[in-house]
Amino acid sequence: MRLFIAIQFEEKILDSLENFQEEMRAQGVTGNYTRRENLHITLAFIGEYGSTDKVLDAVEQADFRPFDISLDGVGAFGELFWAGIAENPELTGYVKRLRRELAAQGIPFDKKKFSPHITLIRKVSYKGGRVIPVSEAPKGKMRVTRVSLMKSERGRQGMVYTEIGG
Repeated sequence: MRLFIAIQFEEKILDSLENFQEEMRAQGVTGNYTRRENLHITLAFIGEYGSTDKVLDAVEQADFRPFDISLDGVGAFGELFWAGIAENPELTGYVKRLRRELAAQGIPFDKKKFSPHITLIRKVSYKGGRVIPVSEAPKGKMRVTRVSLMKSERGRQGMVYTEIGG
């Protein structure tokens, strides 16, 4: 089972991100747009792993405390176009505790440096050139009150993310 730990968004954030995606489409930006129900922030990507109970135990042990996040800018990693999250010591601290707990319990995860972002478009392309036209980045903030253990499966219309617990 392909697993990851994520922050899921309130409707107002999803609205802002989806409206931004529509603006990008209207400007002629093409690519594989992330569906509304799949928009999230990945805190730890675990990948193929069979014990959801063990992962949920690690999440529980990581000492989660609610915090606020804000959308902040957009950018690209190669062909991946994303929305950013404002610098946030509480978020960074939680991710460190979470990853430390995963490691302590022997749960494998991607150890890439945490760079909080929301994938908006994969394989992004713009016929007008290399610079994607952005008039205004998506805006929004919310209180994060929980994190979710998610599974990822390939469906008929792409990836399907399902919450297992949190």
